[in-house]
Amino acid sequence: MKQKILDTSIHLFDQQGFKETSIQDIVDSIGVTKGTFYYYYNSKQELLKDICLTYIEDLVTQQEAIIHDGEKDCMTKLYEIVYMLIHNIKSQRRSARIFFREMRHLGEHQFKEIKAKRTLFRENYQKLIEEGISKGEFKNSLNPDMLTFGILGITNWSYYWFNPEGAVSEEKLTEIYMDLILNGIKK
Repeated sequence: MKQKILDTSIHLFDQQGFKETSIQDIVDSIGVTKGTFYYYYNSKQELLKDICLTYIEDLVTQQEAIIHDGEKDCMTKLYEIVYMLIHNIKSQRRSARIFFREMRHLGEHQFKEIKAKRTLFRENYQKLIEEGISKGEFKNSLNPDMLTFGILGITNWSYYWFNPEGAVSEEKLTEIYMDLILNGIKK
């Protein structure tokens, strides 16, 4: 039942927004009572925290598996992380939009753990770029922290507009992003 509450809430929060969705809306959609909701969650904010934390923990786990693969160079790892984010749009689009759009509704205490995981994800990216610079795979004139924020900006907003079933495939979008990241747009 907890998973059903979670899945229904992700659907409703994505469609209507967190503030506009009531606990009554959630339980009505499932056909249970508020008591059932409160058996699993103390509040709507706790549910939102669970959605956001599950989303970012999954990304960090996937990212770290790529980063810790000693057989791959930094360029390949960067490609695979960008692809992983684009590929996750198929299955995680709603959770991603909730993560980026609705986190602001969490209190500082609820946000603390999510913020730490989000920071870890960014720092992992930055360490990869710094490693690539030190190994000579990326040019040494780069500002790793600004490049990291730029890459995150490019990939994170894809959840709002990219259609994995559309004319551009996940692989092609990853190639476009990597070309932009590595070569820019100058002729």
